[in-house]
Amino acid sequence: MLEVLGLTAPAAAVYQAMLDHPAFSVDDIAIHCGLTPVQVHDHLDELSRLTLVRASADRPGQMRAVSPEIGLAGILAGQEAELAARQAQLAASRAAVTRMVAERAEHRTTHGERLLGMDAIRSRLERIGHSATTEILSSQPANQRPEDLAASRPTDAEALGRGITMRTLYQDATRNQRHVAAYAHWLLGQGSEVRTAPTIPQRMVVFDRTQALVPIDPEDNRKGALYVTEPGILAALLDFFEQAWNTAVPLGATTPEDPRTSLTPTERELLRLLSSGLTDDAAGQRLGISSRTVGRHMSSVMERLGASSRFEAGIKAAHQGWL
Repeated sequence: MLEVLGLTAPAAAVYQAMLDHPAFSVDDIAIHCGLTPVQVHDHLDELSRLTLVRASADRPGQMRAVSPEIGLAGILAGQEAELAARQAQLAASRAAVTRMVAERAEHRTTHGERLLGMDAIRSRLERIGHSATTEILSSQPANQRPEDLAASRPTDAEALGRGITMRTLYQDATRNQRHVAAYAHWLLGQGSEVRTAPTIPQRMVVFDRTQALVPIDPEDNRKGALYVTEPGILAALLDFFEQAWNTAVPLGATTPEDPRTSLTPTERELLRLLSSGLTDDAAGQRLGISSRTVGRHMSSVMERLGASSRFEAGIKAAHQGWL
């Protein structure tokens, strides 16, 4: 019990023995506490520094225990003084932080702010993530960098540890990206919900449905982000997210083929994108896959349709109701 006052357990035992048995010699204390005489002397030195023992007037060369009302009260008073000083330092630090936040807030716009560069984005994510109270929703297209995921882990872990609900939406293509798949499974293991879909809304992170970050340039999220609090924009982002979430597949579950067409969700979405006029490169970017993978998917679809060209495949797919 006395350890909280800075006393080691053996020293506390020696002090208790001296209080209970004032006539004990060093050897007696050693036997009683299961220590050696040398160890008892070391603990007496510790007790002396804390003014819990003093030289005995009746027994020269021996020590006596100072009563707890005096010795322990002095230690408590010292610790209380240290605590008061620490609290004063914390109060001063909190006031300084509050002033800094207020000064920075004067430079922000009412409903939006441009954050330029990854350092600014990460700083804002850390700050908002720490203050989140209910949920964090995020949509993460393919091609996330390992260093970005590593930077996100402490913030995500802290939020999940506080019981924040977290739902993360990835593209199907990330199942084949080892570092992203590993992070997604880590999130799942920490209690987050994770789903994937062939195509998802642009990259976004929404906190408590009141604050969001979206990239300034959808093609390069590292250029910067827009911090949004405008209710109308947030409502649109949330609607996009929920629509995609409701059609996505939980991480770890298989993405079954359509029993009628034998198409996977990715193949069906690829057909839709190509039929709308997108090139292989553009469709691949939307799906988070390479042009080579696009070609492999289309070859498989054409074989099943019995088509000899992309054009013929499009006609047959439309005729059979695949689009």
